Amino acid sequence: MIEILKILFSMPFLLYSCYSDLKSRRVSNKVWKCMLTSGSGFVIYQIFTEGLSYLISLLSSGILVFTIVYILFQFGAFGGGDAKGLIVLSILFPSYPVFSFSGKIYPLQGVSPIGFFTFTVLGNALLLTTLVPLGMFGYNLLHFSPEMIKNPLYMFIGYRTEISSLKYKKHLGLLERFELDESGSLNKTFARTGLDFDADRKPELEEYLKKGLIEKEIWVTPGLPFMLSITAGFVTAVVFGDLIFYTIMNLIMV
Repeated sequence: MIEILKILFSMPFLLYSCYSDLKSRRVSNKVWKCMLTSGSGFVIYQIFTEGLSYLISLLSSGILVFTIVYILFQFGAFGGGDAKGLIVLSILFPSYPVFSFSGKIYPLQGVSPIGFFTFTVLGNALLLTTLVPLGMFGYNLLHFSPEMIKNPLYMFIGYRTEISSLKYKKHLGLLERFELDESGSLNKTFARTGLDFDADRKPELEEYLKKGLIEKEIWVTPGLPFMLSITAGFVTAVVFGDLIFYTIMNLIMV
């Protein structure tokens, strides 16, 4: 029963973090502090009721997840808000939440051998994020233009938009870096992570457009709010289990 309560307790914080991430691409530290402080009652209760075994799981989960998430954060795998959210989840869920509901045992696919719930959440989030390029490619097919043929791989990570519309859009990065050489020719190079679009650069792009150096549409890539993936990973981990482990096992069994 306590596992169901912890899941229900966590969802409003995760959903709010999704809203905040969508709106500003930031999640305030106050969200995670409030979640950890108000959720500490669950931790204290389980320490007293489950004893040493729970305390060992708590320390193992917290230390291991903190270490790995911190390393990934330093490599720029995700933002600070995402990292803190995962760390809080590792404290609230040091062991995998297994529970019974309506005659069924959850997660439906069972617990993977790894056993750390937060790793399953992160793994599910990363797997679900791989669907984004397919969605982006589908969007570009629906809005296809001949210019896309020049850079077909861009269709998986971005889309074309008019320069004049950039001031109305937020959280975009430029997929190409524009640089004038000594001869006055404009060189375009791929920006792997997407250059942060600065509104001050719009006149520069408009000047290139007037000179005929670029088209009226350029490639941009949206900044993806990873908290959406983490929340989806949380829900799928609770209901189904470890999607990566389940997928690999099914491929092996084929």
